[in-house]
Amino acid sequence: MSSNRELATRFQEAAAILEITGANAFRVNAVTKVARILEDLPTEIAPLAEDLKGLQAIDGIGKSSAEKIKQFVETGTIEEFDTLRDSIPPGLIQVLEVPGLGPKTVKVLWEKGGVVDVASLKSKIESGELENIPRMGKKTLANILDAIEFSERSQGRMRLGDALPLAEALVARLSNARGVTRIAYAGSLRRGRETIGDIDILVASSAPESPTRALTEMPGVEKVLLSGDTKTSVRLDAGVQVDLRIVEESNFGAALLYFTGSKEHNVMLREIAIAKSMRLNEYGLFPDDGETEPPQTRGIEPVAADTEQAIYEALEVGYLPPELRENRSASDWAAPEDLVTTRSIKAELHCHTNASDGVMTLDALIDQARKRGFHTLAVTDHSKSSVQANGLSVERLLEHIEAIHEANERFDDITVLAGSEVDILADGRLDYDDEILQRLDWVVASPHSSLRQDPKKATERLLMAIEHPMVHVIGHPTGRLINEREGLAPDMATLVAAAKAHDTALELNANPWRLDLRDRHVRLAAEAGTLVTIDTDAHKPADFELLKFGILTGRRGGLTQALCPNCWEAERLHGWIRSKR
Repeated sequence: MSSNRELATRFQEAAAILEITGANAFRVNAVTKVARILEDLPTEIAPLAEDLKGLQAIDGIGKSSAEKIKQFVETGTIEEFDTLRDSIPPGLIQVLEVPGLGPKTVKVLWEKGGVVDVASLKSKIESGELENIPRMGKKTLANILDAIEFSERSQGRMRLGDALPLAEALVARLSNARGVTRIAYAGSLRRGRETIGDIDILVASSAPESPTRALTEMPGVEKVLLSGDTKTSVRLDAGVQVDLRIVEESNFGAALLYFTGSKEHNVMLREIAIAKSMRLNEYGLFPDDGETEPPQTRGIEPVAADTEQAIYEALEVGYLPPELRENRSASDWAAPEDLVTTRSIKAELHCHTNASDGVMTLDALIDQARKRGFHTLAVTDHSKSSVQANGLSVERLLEHIEAIHEANERFDDITVLAGSEVDILADGRLDYDDEILQRLDWVVASPHSSLRQDPKKATERLLMAIEHPMVHVIGHPTGRLINEREGLAPDMATLVAAAKAHDTALELNANPWRLDLRDRHVRLAAEAGTLVTIDTDAHKPADFELLKFGILTGRRGGLTQALCPNCWEAERLHGWIRSKR
């Protein structure tokens, strides 16, 4: 585990304990914010910890937090957080993670019910011991027990690739309900985070009971948690909670902005509104007349509410796409004008046929690329060391190259490149020698083994591939699998700088199990002017549809079309490709 991840975990844990022990909200929020900053940092924090000023230069990290970070890097512990941890039973942190249990409830369960962990909570509910605690009636306790059992069955946060299709299906179903005029999913899913906790659906409807019924009566609903005129929550047997909110059509944009978040972005917008003598909430942007009662309850007409764009315009700030509404300060507000889009992709540069571990023939693969209007397709079957993926021996590779070049001659509307996904071996050598690499039109060099390598060795290993004159792109650089495998933890700043210097691209693998580069690494590359390809790593026809997940991640990192070779016109792309030969 990287020091960033370890530190983020310690700060998250500290924030949870502070909540349970009743610390003021400002302190809790400050610690939580540092945890998020650490989690999203594109480079390792350890080198910066040598100088407190360097740490404090990071927006959101103050002197106290910087001192804690420095102490952790130097000693592996944070004394203040250790003392906090000792102040409560360690299992209470897991109790706080039970859906529906807030810190105040956990504190009551601990102090008045003797609950010290999830096991004791479950046992005490089943024995009836907690029924005498205020506001802990049988129905409430039954719901808590149900939430515990649900948590035990579910897999935690859901991958974007599982959540987005589910949300799209929900939107399609509810949009057909009577009276629905506008509908959208919101929350972290709309922001394109790689994992999500639940699914938020926003609906404007003249007949609220209709979309509510469409949700509660749909197949796959395990339990209806709440059903009301404005909010309904259900739990799906797919392992996720869905929250439906019914709003007025006239303030749909304000509600969408509010429920999309992030929390920090909403706070920034409210502060901008206050500075302009206005008030912003989920009902709209209103003139501030100094009254304490909410303006929407007094019949005050909003300045803007119908669309998000109208609210940004009224605040006189540039519109930010949902993917960019995290970790951006007021000085870092503007969105690039040419962010990557699905429509901007003109080439697929990493995919597989049945020559290795794909299911498509060469012609079937080409057909998929032509259907999508791509001007270039790079066929990149696995190299010989990927035995588990039916990697190609030198002899098979040479035959494959001939077959690809022959196929290229048969099509006038697409250029088909003979490439390979070449393993980067543990010591940094490539799986084919230079003589063979020279025969290839396109080389993706990827790590597939030794993925628990020491960060320093991992950095050196990937640097060797980046600096190799015949490598075009480093495929899925860390080799991570979301929720399954952390993968390598190289010094990404060093890799980004080297890739820039050697005109080598880094890949954003669009497969939602990978999304590697991560969003924060994409941002690091984009700020440095380093090339980033977005490829599906397609093994079957449906995999081409995974592109949208790569696009979401690329946009979160601020990747522009100018820095993404897949977006280039054929002449420019082919010129860059030839420059490596």
